[in-house]
Amino acid sequence: MIKVIKFSATWCGPCKMLAPVYNEAKSEISGVSFQEVDVDNDSASAIKYNVRSVPTIVIEKDGNEVKRISGMTSKPALISLINSIK
Repeated sequence: MIKVIKFSATWCGPCKMLAPVYNEAKSEISGVSFQEVDVDNDSASAIKYNVRSVPTIVIEKDGNEVKRISGMTSKPALISLINSIK
């Protein structure tokens, strides 16, 4: 099982730019769990995943982190990365 977790905050400009990219990737990829975490509302998850900056995307396969993206990324790059892990 692949899980993609996006860590962001409402005050973060790059997070706002990443939101449509993430949502489009989410709608185009099946068989993958997508989660969103607001670091201000769920600091425990941010600490658990050692998130130091937002936006950060963590990709897990079978419960183990296999990739992490910090900062902005493009939709094609995100989709390609997720598909390479599937």
